[in-house]
Amino acid sequence: MSNRTAKITRETAETNITTQLDLDGSGNYEIATGVGFFDHMLSHIARHGYFDLVVQADGDLEVDAHHTVEDVGIVLGQALNEAVGDKRGMVRFGLAACPMDEALVTAALDFGGRAHLSYQLNLPAARIGQFDTELVREFFAALTANAGLSLHLTQQAGINTHHIIESAFKSFARALDQATQLDPRSENVPSTKGQL
Repeated sequence: MSNRTAKITRETAETNITTQLDLDGSGNYEIATGVGFFDHMLSHIARHGYFDLVVQADGDLEVDAHHTVEDVGIVLGQALNEAVGDKRGMVRFGLAACPMDEALVTAALDFGGRAHLSYQLNLPAARIGQFDTELVREFFAALTANAGLSLHLTQQAGINTHHIIESAFKSFARALDQATQLDPRSENVPSTKGQL
């Protein structure tokens, strides 16, 4: 099995971000973005996806968290794209629905090389602590665009904004874990085109 890891650094006038990712990890993480709720959500990606993940971000939080959250999505998407390589032997598709109390969000994804986000979350609260909940969509939009994956996040139930977002991140993690698994039945690229 090839080494399915990546380390990406991105530095702009607004943020300085380094991400390390190991697809075949055990759920270990070191995350520090300066945005507490966002750190909590990123930890779910690592723990429930069984990825080893390091995210260090220094952003212009004196403005707001927008640039930090979006740029972490960019960098994590680039890391995913690099770590999967040519996707040879990879399952490619993932589907998961992880409840969080009354909330339930389904995540379905395809590592097909074409970026698409279908975002169907209804978040009642505009903020959780200091976190603007509209940034959830910005994060997933940046991630899907840079990872080259199609992601459908569909809310089935939920009235508590924290629970809805947490269900979305956990479901995404589980679906991503499925999609990035290596299928013992094949060493081919999972496409009739022969490449993704």
